[in-house]
Amino acid sequence: MRSRHILSAASALTMGVALVLSSAPAAVAAPAKPAPSMLEALQRDLNLSAEQAQLRLVNEARLGKLEGKVRTDLGAAFGGSWLSGDTANSLTIATSDASKVGAIEAGGAKAQVVTRSLGDLTTLKDKLDAATAPQTVPVYYVDVKSNSVVVETRDQAAAEAFVASAGVDKAAVTFVASSEQPIPYYDLRGGDAYYINNSGRCSIGFSVTRGSTPGFVTAGHCGTTGSSTQGYNRVAQGTFQGSSFPGNDYAWVAVNSNWVPTPTVAGTSATVSGSTAQVVGGSICRSGSTTGWHCGTVQQIGTSVTYAQGTVSGVTRTNVCAEPGDSGGSWISGTQAQGVTSGGSGNCSVGGTTYFQPVNEILSAYGLTLTTTGAPPGGTCTGYASTTTGSVSSGGNAYSTQFTANAGTHRLCLDGPNGVDFDLYLQRLSGSTWTNVASGTSSGPDETVTYSGTAGTYRYRVHGYSGSGSFTLAYTRP
Repeated sequence: MRSRHILSAASALTMGVALVLSSAPAAVAAPAKPAPSMLEALQRDLNLSAEQAQLRLVNEARLGKLEGKVRTDLGAAFGGSWLSGDTANSLTIATSDASKVGAIEAGGAKAQVVTRSLGDLTTLKDKLDAATAPQTVPVYYVDVKSNSVVVETRDQAAAEAFVASAGVDKAAVTFVASSEQPIPYYDLRGGDAYYINNSGRCSIGFSVTRGSTPGFVTAGHCGTTGSSTQGYNRVAQGTFQGSSFPGNDYAWVAVNSNWVPTPTVAGTSATVSGSTAQVVGGSICRSGSTTGWHCGTVQQIGTSVTYAQGTVSGVTRTNVCAEPGDSGGSWISGTQAQGVTSGGSGNCSVGGTTYFQPVNEILSAYGLTLTTTGAPPGGTCTGYASTTTGSVSSGGNAYSTQFTANAGTHRLCLDGPNGVDFDLYLQRLSGSTWTNVASGTSSGPDETVTYSGTAGTYRYRVHGYSGSGSFTLAYTRP
């Protein structure tokens, strides 16, 4: 058995609880529990059983972390990735460097050698973005599966002329006949409704803050900077602080003190714990008051779509249906926020294609912080019965000593340093095996966990998924 190395006195937990580092591999944790309405929609729209829907989310969380590590290791040789199988049990990673195949397969993924790296494909698509797409080219995108840039068109000659004008080699392009005529979804709701200048109507995407100012993100085509908003109840709500459309399709609205941001998705029990982007082939769900919950999979990332108003680049293409009224609404995968509805084609009677603006780009563009179920902004853990400190190295684990707890609610809060990704787990002893019963696994340094459990023996585990450093752990035991 590998030895465990006890932390220094400065890293020990107070109140008789000590953390130890272990070189033993950590068990794969289950993702945070998804909303029941999301599981039901996954079963309906992906033709899955309840067990398959749950297993798919577990596989996506597990393989998503593997994908991120391999992507970093491959660097410029990374050619894209995609999930496959009903339960997303297979991850394929493409590379332009054949010598990397062994390393990819050793990590548990399938390898595919391609001619062009993802960087190469992105450069080609950037050239298309610099040109002017005709109305007959409704959408174009990098397709990692075919290792090409796909241009969908209603006029082949016009599409070829567009590609030529951009200086893109036709051999790197796949032309696909398409009858799509995407339109932005303007005046109807997706999630909570809000009104623009007491007239048009759109939907809240996700709650955010900018410093101490609360607000929400939404679609850019819903309103221009300076436009006023009223809530679903017609009470004064806020003002558009920034808006970009076309080119992008995002905006953010600052709200007044009558409105309190929460990490919930309107009309459902889904809550947001982070914003880790889903990969191609992964499941994704959309909330809209017109059509309710609908789910599907990610088709392409970094797509460009041409509306009558112009081309919007950097949106994600999905096979999820939507209808007018879902504009600006929330896209979520598991508990991870994905983006806001931009536009699409088709409907939820016959099916369709819908595009969303990734939320992380919106947060970055305006310096916003997503409202989540994780630790409070700034990582401050207050209001807990006990506080202790420790440290963990990248890839390592720190454990508390075991303790006996009564039946009731456990509350945990982890505050890590900026620039790392630390995860927090509550484990219960079952016989001789430690089982994860609750976890916080967002892509950042801070986590909170709340768990109502029976009396038993428990311990805490802090995992350094990425990065090393000291942390503070606060907790209240039942």
